[in-house]
Amino acid sequence: MPQINILPKHIAELIAAGEVVERPASIVKEIMENAIDAGADKITLEIQRGGITYIRITDNGCGIERNDVRKAFISHATSKISNENDLNSILTLGFRGEALASIAAVSRVEMMTRAKGEDIGTRYCIEGGEEILLDDAGCPEGTTLIVRDIFYNTPARMKFLKKDVTEANAVAGIVDRIALSHPEVSIRFIRDGKDAMFTTGDGKLESAIYNVLGKEFASTLIPAEYELEGIKVSGFISKPFNARPNRTMQFFFLNNRFIKTRTGLVALEEAYKNQIMVGKFPACVLNIQANAQSVDVNVHPAKTEVRFANEKQIFNAVYYCAKSALTEGDSRVQANIQHKQNQFVRKQYMPQPVEAKQIRIYEQQLEKVSKEDFWKKTTADEFRTSVPEKKQDNPVVQKHIIRDESTFTVEKDEVDLIPSVPIIKTEPTVEVKEETVVVSIPEEKPQAVEAEIVLPEPNVVEEKETVSFAVVEEKEVEEAEPYRVIGEAFKTYILVEQGEKLLLIDKHAAHERMLFEKYRASQDAIETQMLLVPVTVTLSKEEYSAVLDNLELLSKAGYSVEDFGSGMVILNECPTAVADSDLASIVMELAGYLADNRKEIIPEKLDWIYHSTACRAAIKAGDRTSAFELNSFVEKLLNSPDIRYCPHGRPVLIELTKRDIEKNFGRI
Repeated sequence: MPQINILPKHIAELIAAGEVVERPASIVKEIMENAIDAGADKITLEIQRGGITYIRITDNGCGIERNDVRKAFISHATSKISNENDLNSILTLGFRGEALASIAAVSRVEMMTRAKGEDIGTRYCIEGGEEILLDDAGCPEGTTLIVRDIFYNTPARMKFLKKDVTEANAVAGIVDRIALSHPEVSIRFIRDGKDAMFTTGDGKLESAIYNVLGKEFASTLIPAEYELEGIKVSGFISKPFNARPNRTMQFFFLNNRFIKTRTGLVALEEAYKNQIMVGKFPACVLNIQANAQSVDVNVHPAKTEVRFANEKQIFNAVYYCAKSALTEGDSRVQANIQHKQNQFVRKQYMPQPVEAKQIRIYEQQLEKVSKEDFWKKTTADEFRTSVPEKKQDNPVVQKHIIRDESTFTVEKDEVDLIPSVPIIKTEPTVEVKEETVVVSIPEEKPQAVEAEIVLPEPNVVEEKETVSFAVVEEKEVEEAEPYRVIGEAFKTYILVEQGEKLLLIDKHAAHERMLFEKYRASQDAIETQMLLVPVTVTLSKEEYSAVLDNLELLSKAGYSVEDFGSGMVILNECPTAVADSDLASIVMELAGYLADNRKEIIPEKLDWIYHSTACRAAIKAGDRTSAFELNSFVEKLLNSPDIRYCPHGRPVLIELTKRDIEKNFGRI
């Protein structure tokens, strides 16, 4: 049996630190939660290089007395609980007493703190779990904690950190959630020397949403508040019309603590049932107030997962809160028409009296012969005879001016003019083919020539010395078996008769596959369109980071996206095929995919983007299609035997043989 060893203190501390400190965002979360538990109503956070090299958090809380400073950095030392009964009713954000000890074990920490009533503050330095300094310091009431060089003593863990931008966005995501869960706390976030966010701390949730998530997102929300069986739910939910393509903007809080709850998520979406489009999800910022004894938050090291004593009560409270808010707060989509501006335009561009008279005369002439009468009373032959024939002048072959004093002529009167070409001194070798003329020119440098050449008509070329041109023979394409387009069923399926078969074509699936193959073949040559008015999109910090990491990939797929700051991106250019679509929704969908599939290889991501673009650009089931479009579409599809399935894997056409049909009708 292997011998059981007691691990040394520094190894045990590193193991414990790994459960709490995963990245800079973990440190920010723990320290800011401690500041809020200390009663702070103003918190300033500053980071550099994503928090990897420098994190500073300053608060105006109660501070730490000098006698307790050393204790604060000992594992399981906490002021939040004192006995086992306290675990049954936890109302503070922190309670385990592991945060400061774990942070100090993997970084260099400096603390300056002064408790209320003390005249002199305390400065304490600790590196890798070892105390360096304890001394007096002049500082305001509250605590300032500076963390430098995360994982400096564990290089193996340092290499798992992401890029500075990615880590900084993860920190920003933590700050967003804390600001939304505590609107009464004023939070200032400084990122690489620049102010990234500031909340007023006025206690109003709508103010926090406006400052954190932006004006555009805040304008899509409606207030929600409900209380049921001692459980109170309050906050804001989005209007059904402003639903999003993913769940990244759903924020649930339990007693002002950010949580991930499947129960609340399902209850919210159930309330939107039959009011929201398929594939869309509501956004929300909801705080659930419940009895602390009916909730267990001591489940996960990050404290984001909780257990409820009665899941049904939580479900009902969230469901009826959202349902009542939709009933009372949601309104019809209104169109904004600026009447004053329209009157100004009419006055500015009103035709002059003379122009108005000419317009009235023209309208009277149009009324005399309506289109309906034209088609009823005029036949095609009558119309042709009524239109005077246009005289066609014979093309004139201009004389050729050749600088080397050599001349030539073309022996045909009725020919088409073609661009001028250089003529050389040596006599060209002539070879005449049907419908074309081919010239082979010796390898001698051509002289400057100003000439206009004409080609003879097919099969009428005389064997005289003429100049002819190279022909590019078109490759013969194997044509499909003769077919007949019967029509379209349900504005979705095209019916085609081909030989002894009846084909049913799903026009959306087939068109989607055609576009997908076109995008894959074109790669960097995708047709794009510059937007007259760029589109700004608000994203969650995870999506925001994923988009910034894949700007080059999006550009290759035809989407020109730029960083707009504070969790927003701006779209300047998009593929022409989706220019008329909901571009904001497309960007959200792409961002959600990139955030959820960070480990996918680049070609797979690019294929998914091409697929998403093709799906949105393809003709939809129910769209009206003309007979000409149907015939052109079927011709292209039947001449492309490789197109069998859409990118989703559904078949693009189904074959029914004549024998199968006759069998069903009992003919054979």
